[in-house]
Amino acid sequence: MPSPYRALFAAPGSKGFSAAGFLGRMPLSMMGIGVVTMVSQLTGRYGLAGALSATIALAAAVVGPQVSRLVDQYGQRRVLRPATLVSLASAAGLLLAAHFRWPDWTLFVFSAGIGCVPSLGAMIRARWAALYRDTPQLHTAYSFESVVDEVCFIFGPIISIGLSTAWFPEAGPLLAACFLAAGVFWLTAQRATEPEPHPREKHEGRGGSALRSAGLQVLVATFVATGAIFGAVDVVTVAFAEEQGHKGAASVVLALYAAGSCAAGAVFGLLRLKGAPEPRWLLGICAMAVSMIPLLLVGNLPFLAVALFLAGLCIAPTMITTMSLIEQHVPRAQLTEGMTWISTGLAVGVALGSSVAGWVIDAAGARAGYGVPAVSGAVAVAVGFLGYRRLSRPAPGRGGSVEQHSEREERHVA
Repeated sequence: MPSPYRALFAAPGSKGFSAAGFLGRMPLSMMGIGVVTMVSQLTGRYGLAGALSATIALAAAVVGPQVSRLVDQYGQRRVLRPATLVSLASAAGLLLAAHFRWPDWTLFVFSAGIGCVPSLGAMIRARWAALYRDTPQLHTAYSFESVVDEVCFIFGPIISIGLSTAWFPEAGPLLAACFLAAGVFWLTAQRATEPEPHPREKHEGRGGSALRSAGLQVLVATFVATGAIFGAVDVVTVAFAEEQGHKGAASVVLALYAAGSCAAGAVFGLLRLKGAPEPRWLLGICAMAVSMIPLLLVGNLPFLAVALFLAGLCIAPTMITTMSLIEQHVPRAQLTEGMTWISTGLAVGVALGSSVAGWVIDAAGARAGYGVPAVSGAVAVAVGFLGYRRLSRPAPGRGGSVEQHSEREERHVA
């Protein structure tokens, strides 16, 4: 591991909460695609499979920010454990309903309950922020966590799809639930690195949602379209691999998509970037959109694998820059909620993308489904350009980005 990353773990407790966060985030890449694989195997209905995956994502989008707001006020341990128990109970219900072929409406009810799953990525990033706020190390920490996210997306689909196709259909979502339980309870047992809650913020007149920030609104709106890219790519790739007669290969292809992002994030974290982050963010959104165009020409799995690997190179740098921008537009007392709103935007997009892609696949086939991420990328670019001026004006009283703090320190030393 390069020395900037090794230096992160000099802080006591950092190894423990990072490891717990990795384990608890595995369901992020396993549950949705596991449900798609499970339901498509049991029923052959990709439309239903995509709709259930969308329901999980939409429920998480609605509940996730509320859970994180409570975390900011009362602490991670007091909030995450009961929220996780609700999600786990719902996951058990979904597996039973799918296995015993209960009515479709029961599948949707249990899928909605799974949405109570906490945003573990936001919780871990909040712990890093508490350790390294206003230092260049925070940029490296955010980069490291983006790499961890992508490692989850490399191995999660492989494990989930592989178990569900080779063992039994419910195996992938079942293991995802086990990972969630272990990760959350391990993380919340680590009290020393838990960020200090801010229970009095609401009573001091600074309450309300972090989404009141105009800059955060732009980020979230853009990432709704970006999430649609991810959701559509997942569902369409599974269907395309099945059309090619190699459904199990979908996990490998999706892993390469994440591998591209992982590699780019690891390199990005080693850079000491200068200048405002907003232009880099907009460039990243544009690059993600352009990278979807080759998918319209896909004809076989090897070509698809190469195209998705190259497309993945755009993801992590854009996400890392987004986390830096959040610090400009969200009060410190609402940092966890602000980060979760980005996850919410992505979740809403994943829900829309996976659902629309499922219906397109049922109506016109998998190749036509790749039009969904292409259109989603174009929408993301349009929203990014329309909201750029609002994003370029940090709200008063907010902390600057990691990169800006770094520049100020360098000028002071000079």
